[in-house]
Amino acid sequence: MSPNGSDRSPRRPMRRKLLQALTAGLVLATATGCTYKDFPRLGMPTPTTEEAPRILSLWQGSWAAALAVGVLVWGLILWSAFFHRRSRTKIEVPPQTRYNLPIEALYTVVPILIVSVLFYFTARDESKLLSLDKKPDVTVNVVGFQWSWCFNYIESVNGSSGDAKTAPELNAIPERFTKAFPAGAGGVYDCGVPGSRNPQTNNPGPTLWLPKGKTVRFVLTSRDVIHSFWVLPFLMKQDVIPGHTNAFQVTPNAEGTFRGKCAELCGVDHSRMLFNVKVVSPERYEQHLKDLVKKGQTGYVPAGIAQTGHEKNRESNVL
Repeated sequence: MSPNGSDRSPRRPMRRKLLQALTAGLVLATATGCTYKDFPRLGMPTPTTEEAPRILSLWQGSWAAALAVGVLVWGLILWSAFFHRRSRTKIEVPPQTRYNLPIEALYTVVPILIVSVLFYFTARDESKLLSLDKKPDVTVNVVGFQWSWCFNYIESVNGSSGDAKTAPELNAIPERFTKAFPAGAGGVYDCGVPGSRNPQTNNPGPTLWLPKGKTVRFVLTSRDVIHSFWVLPFLMKQDVIPGHTNAFQVTPNAEGTFRGKCAELCGVDHSRMLFNVKVVSPERYEQHLKDLVKKGQTGYVPAGIAQTGHEKNRESNVL
């Protein structure tokens, strides 16, 4: 009996609260908008490029490793709490363990092994994803500025004369990228303003057109501050840095219109730096370039801030 004469154990309210907390956690974990088909991606969009599954696999592997470590740690905590709690009949101090060398070695070596494995797979996939060995079928210079985007299509299009290799608007792009530009690429461009919208989806931002099944290289430049180019279902994003040119390439394998955004806090209207990516057939893509020529959007818009001297020196030493 309890001190006040009641038969009810004081532990019952605590157990009831624990059961309620576990029930609430189960509801929160299961009553989401995800279906069983979405669960394996662990919050990631459906990949729409040939390279994206590699990123998804790394994401899933990291979650699996984190879950395994979490289960082990939670299990040890609960085991200690339940099986080593103070006895109601014995009040002596339990044996104290100090300087247990095997345990200390274990909790030092195991984290190092975990981090080393994660580092290996991350470095391996990053090296593959940022590789520019394969010659691209299409090159697009993405220009970020406060507060929208411009897209220079480095293409040879009938009705547009010039050469991207010598165009003064593209002087900010280092030679290691311009040497891969097609010869005699007069090019076309498309620029957005914060009020731009996609005519099909009505989503805000300009629309970047890409051909399905073609390797696309993005050359990223900025006119002002650091931005970040992120197409959500590509599962890939990269910083757009003034004075430093980044690049990566993907091969879209699914037609459709997808959302993109700036993923770097770049100022007061950062949230308005949205854009769309429309993946179409190669024939429809070529027709879009011709449509830009008809609109008079030939040549290129300025790519951005020229590469700084120390950055040129760094690249020359690396290359």
